[in-house]
Amino acid sequence: MPNQWTGKGNPYTRTEVLERLHDTLGRNESIIVGGAGSGISAKFIEKGGADLLIVYASGRFRMAGHGSIAGMMAYGDANEIAMDLGEYDVLPTVEEIPVICGVHASDPRRRMWHWLGKVKDMGFSGINNFPTHTIIDGNFRTSLEETGMGVQKEIDCVALARKMDMFTITYVANPEEAKKMAEAGADVIIAHVGCTIGGSIGVSTAADSLDLAAQRTQAIIEGAKSVRDDVIFLSHGGPIATPADAAYINEKTDTVGFVGASSIERLAVERSITDLTREFKSIPVKRKS
Repeated sequence: MPNQWTGKGNPYTRTEVLERLHDTLGRNESIIVGGAGSGISAKFIEKGGADLLIVYASGRFRMAGHGSIAGMMAYGDANEIAMDLGEYDVLPTVEEIPVICGVHASDPRRRMWHWLGKVKDMGFSGINNFPTHTIIDGNFRTSLEETGMGVQKEIDCVALARKMDMFTITYVANPEEAKKMAEAGADVIIAHVGCTIGGSIGVSTAADSLDLAAQRTQAIIEGAKSVRDDVIFLSHGGPIATPADAAYINEKTDTVGFVGASSIERLAVERSITDLTREFKSIPVKRKS
């Protein structure tokens, strides 16, 4: 579907984004969403045929050589990082793919209705709840919830975005969060099963096996389905790191695609640059006698 505007990096309406996704499913293709931490990543993820791009703080840290978890830390203003990355790197670079903005909904310094208006005006085609507190647990999670900086802020942000007719694609980590996000009006729910394994800056082990990840993913799906039957479900994270892994989750659950951030841009860069550099290092040279 062509963009409704001329030029690059212009927005789609919520209806238009959903039409694109359902067109993909109508062709019996998986929906693939790429996380872009640089303009060149965005350009070639689009060329690879991804359906959506998400821009969020972790992408910038990831492509600077740091673990994606850096995007969850107080190393910068996550909302400003995502906006800056979109404005100067991704939106001017892509041709027509919808670009989604990661929004740190629990930031107490932001009036969310005002910030979402800025996101929309910048040319983003929807929002994603990142950094997300859904993947935080233990005493720290309890403290966040008790001090008004918990997941409910993300749910409220999604509900507000839905009221503003913005497309929403949301991370959740358990069935109860999935149910609440569905009630808030989320268009797409991503079953987040942990930090992606592998590579030089990924976690070394996943909390779950691929089979357990499939079980967790389906439980999340059932949570959302208890209130709505029109949500699109995607998988992400943990041991789901390769196309074969994502295909396995599609087969074992009701997901219809995959969100790849580290899995698409970081692991690809690590492998290809390393291999190409080694290839250059192996070229012959004439020795001087």
